[in-house]
Parts: sequence; structure tokens; C-alpha cells
Amino acid sequence: MAILKRIVSDLELMFRRPPKQQFAALCYRETKTGLLEVLLITSRDTGRWVIPKGWPMGSKKSHLVAQREAYEEAGVKGKIAKTSLGSYFYMKGMPDGLKIPCEVKVYLLEVREFVDDYPEKGTRILEWVSCDVAASRVQEPQLKRLFHLLSLSRQRNAANAG
Repeated sequence: MAILKRIVSDLELMFRRPPKQQFAALCYRETKTGLLEVLLITSRDTGRWVIPKGWPMGSKKSHLVAQREAYEEAGVKGKIAKTSLGSYFYMKGMPDGLKIPCEVKVYLLEVREFVDDYPEKGTRILEWVSCDVAASRVQEPQLKRLFHLLSLSRQRNAANAG
């Protein structure tokens, strides 16, 4: 039995492809009362809670791809960080039923504007929630950690300012 497990493991390694790359925007805002909120949207296929993300766009820089996806999928615009907050992995379901591994680099986007008309309007549910609520809704463990990281850094900044 151990030999069979070893063969299966070796075959998996042989056929494993590197993950496909995607870029995402973790959109946030501060409420009038000073609370931090993040934007979650539903995926169009499964209805899972996610953040705006997409595939590379030619030679466009990754943070600008994330910014563009936030506009197209959620109708938000703002200031995007040029460096990634971190990344997470997930298995992307393709139309043919195949699942492919994806690494998603996440960039913070401070939302400053909402537009009424955007490409994917009406195809997703959008909701502003706390980092804790967002972490409880998304499925990917590494994305949950990014929400907690954002919340902690915000708390540290508030403590240092006070």
C-alpha cells in the first residue's frame, strides 16, 4: 500500500502545473464613525463571497489590473497600492469542469468613488462588511488571514496615532 501511495504522489508531482496568476483588489473604506469596512462581492458562477480579481492584461502592471477589476466588477475607484499585501491560493473551476490552481496577488485599494454604471453591474451582490465578517464569509484560509492582517495593521496605526 505504501508503494502505491508513493506512485500516486510521484504522478501528482509530475503532472502538477504551476499555478495560474490572478490579481485582486482588497477594497476598503472608513465610515463616518471611523470604522474600517471592506467590500465583498459574489462570484458570478457559484455565488461565493470573493474580492474583485482577474487575469493578467497584457503588459499592464499587476496593481493596475487589480484596480481595473475593482471598477469592472464592483464599480469602485480609488487609490491602489503598488505593492502586494500578500497572496492566496484557490482552485478555479473552469467551464469544462476542470479545476486549475491559481495564485492571487492582493493589492489594497482605498475606495474614493462609486460609479453608477459599470461593466458587471447587476451580475453580483456587493456588500460592505467588517474585516472579521469578511474573514468569516470567504473560503480561502490565506484570504481570511489578509483580512485579519488589514484589521490588525489598522488597529496598530490607530494606537500609534493616539
